[in-house]
Amino acid sequence: MAKHSNIVRFIVREENQEQFITAFHKFPSCNGLLSHILVHTGGTNFCSCGIWKDKASMDAAMPNILDLLDTTRHLLEQISPEAGVTEPTSGSVVFEQNL
Repeated sequence: MAKHSNIVRFIVREENQEQFITAFHKFPSCNGLLSHILVHTGGTNFCSCGIWKDKASMDAAMPNILDLLDTTRHLLEQISPEAGVTEPTSGSVVFEQNL
């Protein structure tokens, strides 16, 4: 099975950035999670990226991930009326390079 990745984009209110970053230190331990990073992409923009053993592992962990995100939603700005405060996407890893 192919590795799977989930990526979520956030706009964090400037005054809440440290609290948002601290919340990610509480990210739950999840079976099949190989790597998890939070990237500050500039200004008030952040992206979270998880690499999973497979899609089934990611799907099984999703309730725990959503529980963590629910604790941070009040720290975020709306991205758009359609997306709300998070813009998630996921898919199969088709290229990986470990240096």
